[in-house]
Amino acid sequence: MDKTEGKVTHRPVKEKEQLVNRLKRIEGQVRGIQNMIENDRYCVDILTQISAINAAMNKVGLQLLERHTQHCVSDAIKDGNEEEAIQELMDVFKRFTKTS
Repeated sequence: MDKTEGKVTHRPVKEKEQLVNRLKRIEGQVRGIQNMIENDRYCVDILTQISAINAAMNKVGLQLLERHTQHCVSDAIKDGNEEEAIQELMDVFKRFTKTS
């Protein structure tokens, strides 16, 4: 069983809306790239859009990582689970910064 199975993070409505809106914009950008490919657009134009999507996804990821650190990790440390919380955080950093 996954260590995170059954865990949840309750986010304020405003934060949730902000994240969902960003992801919807990214989804639109991905559909735009699909259209660009279907319409034989220039490779550099497509790669530029892919770069923008990657930057947008990183921004979403960093926002989630910040929330996780400030709330989930902080709470776990206060509850005496510092080693597990820090290990989980390091694992997340490793996955988040993986380039391939």
